[in-house]
Amino acid sequence: MLEYVLAKYNYWIYVVLMMIGLYAMMGKRNLVKKLIGMNIFQTSIILLFVSMGVKKGGATVPILMGDGHGHGEQIIQVADYLNPLPHVLMLTAIVVSIATTGVALATLILIYKRYHTLEEDEIMAIRKEAAAYKTLGT
Repeated sequence: MLEYVLAKYNYWIYVVLMMIGLYAMMGKRNLVKKLIGMNIFQTSIILLFVSMGVKKGGATVPILMGDGHGHGEQIIQVADYLNPLPHVLMLTAIVVSIATTGVALATLILIYKRYHTLEEDEIMAIRKEAAAYKTLGT
């Protein structure tokens, strides 16, 4: 059992990173810390999928040599090739993660300009106070 756990140590590291990110998103009250936790969580997922896409014994990517008309090609051994699909999908996930982070940072700037804080509890108190003032004023 211990040998199995030690053989898959990278997956345990990804799980630990995932839990750190999840804790930061749920347990912290500062919005920047929540955003950093989201980035840690996303990174752990990307690393998990990239490491799952690696195959022992896979020598190369599936590029076939020849003239494109079937001449000069040899029989393909699928076990000799790596699957590029997980890596391509995670490249897309990295781009989405960067875009999400950029939009979130821009939103945090707007929140700070409006409320002069990035603490979730203080923002909620300000909003509750504004809502109470609005109901009393009408």
